[in-house]
Amino acid sequence: MQTSQRDYNEELRYQNEAINAMKKEMDDLRTKIRKTNTKEVTTAKRITNLDEEIALVSKLIQSLKNEEQKTKNRVQILEKEIKSKEEELELLKLRYEQRVVNTYMRGRLSNLEKVLSSTSWRQAVYRTQYLKVISEIEQEMTKQIESLLIQISKQKLELESVLRNNLALKREKRKQMSSLRKMRIKRKKELTRIRQDKNALANYIQEKSAGIKQLEGIIKKVLEDKARFEREERIRQQQETLQTKSFNTLRGQLPWPASGRVISKFGKQWNAKLKTTTDNPGIDIKGKPGSAIRSVLNGVVTTITYIRGYGTTVIIDHGGGFYTVYSHVTNIQTHVDSEVRSGDVIAYMGDSGSINGSKLHFEIWGKGQKLNPEKWLAKQQ
Repeated sequence: MQTSQRDYNEELRYQNEAINAMKKEMDDLRTKIRKTNTKEVTTAKRITNLDEEIALVSKLIQSLKNEEQKTKNRVQILEKEIKSKEEELELLKLRYEQRVVNTYMRGRLSNLEKVLSSTSWRQAVYRTQYLKVISEIEQEMTKQIESLLIQISKQKLELESVLRNNLALKREKRKQMSSLRKMRIKRKKELTRIRQDKNALANYIQEKSAGIKQLEGIIKKVLEDKARFEREERIRQQQETLQTKSFNTLRGQLPWPASGRVISKFGKQWNAKLKTTTDNPGIDIKGKPGSAIRSVLNGVVTTITYIRGYGTTVIIDHGGGFYTVYSHVTNIQTHVDSEVRSGDVIAYMGDSGSINGSKLHFEIWGKGQKLNPEKWLAKQQ
């Protein structure tokens, strides 16, 4: 029980630190947005700012939900343990009471009288030893009762503390969900503006271009990160344990990361509305909102971040210099440095950073180069 309590308290401390760090990040972002001259902010920038706020709040809500579930589980464990100990206590009390009643009914002689009334010295010795054992049993029962009372008292105090924490988490979650709803309403209005205004749409395309550079910078840092050597070894061990092939041998065989149809292919893309050509570093898959996003192969999560124009993004290292990128996702189901397997749900399809509804932007990087995902994914039937 003490070990599980320590584990819970340690996890609670870690989660509280993570939640407080997210709140600070949100405050810093809002301060930065407020300092910007509102007259100079374009529709594209406003929607990017909103997307970043929404991504942070969504992440916070998910953490609050996870923490709320942990406190709920802890409450159930404590209630079960308290009930079990109370039942054990009642049995001990009953046994103790029966001993007292039996002694009274038989008529109680002093221990000395019982020894002196023995008919032989041998019987006197046996009675002395017997009475000593009985006395020790009663002392042990008394200790057990006292110990159980202390344990129950401590667990009830912890239960009260966990219940208070659970209520606080629920209040905070409701507050953040209310804030999220308001931001989504604002975002909807900005989306209407951006779809009707060519200049606003052109500005948003520039935001996406800035996002591509941001992602390139992140990939470069990941490639230069010394921790990649340790990841390589973990991924190699994964492959041995799971008996999977390395990424570079699976061209044309990888499973699709999401269900849906490709609405934007890799490479140069013509925008009929703006009459401009843009470069797509991956593919865009249109799917149902909230549908599962899965890892295409085992690996280690290196990054979970917000990228301008691409929203919440997850990057997975698959070893051998190969990485996959999943953008516009929501409701993250993994964390940085977590090991994932092929087919694991890492997030769900959302519209984070998207002006065209729910979709997945998916990229494959190999040896620092952007690769065409459709050449690596299995042919769809």
